[in-house]
Amino acid sequence: MQDWLAIGGGALTARINPFGAELSSLTDADGREWMTDADPAYWTGRSPLLFPIVGALNGGVYRHGGSEYALAQHGFARRRAFAVIDHGGNHARFRLVDDADSRAVYPFSFTLDAEYRIDGNALTIACTAANTGDTPMPVSFGYHPAFAWPLPGNVDKQGHVIEFDQPEPAPLARVSGGLIAGHDRPSPLIGGNRLPLDDALFVQDALVWDGPASRAVTYRSPGGASLRIDYADADKLGIWTKPGSRFICIEPWWGIADPAGFTGEISQKPGIRILAPGEARRFAMTITVFA
Repeated sequence: MQDWLAIGGGALTARINPFGAELSSLTDADGREWMTDADPAYWTGRSPLLFPIVGALNGGVYRHGGSEYALAQHGFARRRAFAVIDHGGNHARFRLVDDADSRAVYPFSFTLDAEYRIDGNALTIACTAANTGDTPMPVSFGYHPAFAWPLPGNVDKQGHVIEFDQPEPAPLARVSGGLIAGHDRPSPLIGGNRLPLDDALFVQDALVWDGPASRAVTYRSPGGASLRIDYADADKLGIWTKPGSRFICIEPWWGIADPAGFTGEISQKPGIRILAPGEARRFAMTITVFA
């Protein structure tokens, strides 16, 4: 197992595990941790990259070209070792390339690059999926970072909120058995854009905004610490925790789980992008820490 690679070291230090190219620690100048404690009683993930799908497949399989392929929830990138392509003082870049194992479940030639860069108190993560084959490639992508709840400087979870940068009055997608069962879950937001965090919100799985107007959210604590998550062109957003744990996931997605009962081809799956041969697609988010 490779050691985590560190970048930054001033206002912000990030440590990335080459296994999954996963952001595993984010500390400020005082050494305070802003990421999950990864308590195995709840969830050992830290910030997995979701590729080539987001969410679960109906029956655990998808269809392409007359064949069925089994693929686990959120795909396989989070369970694969990435090569370290570049590593400097404030940046690192990792790469995953298709191989026989990946083609057995996802029959496409690809590269997936994950680049991490720190600028002051901000960490930008940019992942680029490229179709290196000669046939169109269906793909989705998502981020799944788990942040500390409570945030540094706070002793308990009470009083933390997530604020959207735009009003979000529409109902949420309803998740049942890992699939999208409808778009009729009433919005839990107060005043149109404010989500007071409580474990009870997540008893029925994640909160999922399918097509939010907001391009950023701010996660705030009553003690003053906050994180801003900018996600530019992501067209889905998930917020999730395991009740009782000490983390909250804020997840920009370019894709979504199958609708319940979906039996179409993967090219028809909601949220799928189709990359032409030689085409690449960049997916980016920025985490800004306000200690």
